[in-house]
Amino acid sequence: MSPEALSPETAHHRWLEYCLARPGAWRDEPWAGDVVAKVGPPDKGKVFAFLGSPEGRLVIGVTCGDREQADLWLERYPGAASKMRYWGQHGWNTLALDGTVPDDELSELIDGSYALVVAKLPRAQRPGSSG
Repeated sequence: MSPEALSPETAHHRWLEYCLARPGAWRDEPWAGDVVAKVGPPDKGKVFAFLGSPEGRLVIGVTCGDREQADLWLERYPGAASKMRYWGQHGWNTLALDGTVPDDELSELIDGSYALVVAKLPRAQRPGSSG
């Protein structure tokens, strides 16, 4: 099924499930109306993806590493990618889940965000760690 054919609720659920399928990932709702995917222990977990619908537009927010890398996505998908409010200066972008950004590239962005966040966790808090 093409992304354009998905209802916003279905697309939201699909990408949330994709995020939560990452090892050690879990769902949190720290702000009304927004869902985040975190990794790490419940009391010290770190966000690797935001899913929300500001102004009725379904989006996902991910880290691209640094602002320079994140800006490449803004150039590639003008209108569909934007600097994330509050966290954008640290390399986070918001991407529309409207079919503009292909699924394989969204998967790549989510996986990259997850890997960057896991790498910053103390070794003992990383998924698969024995202690």
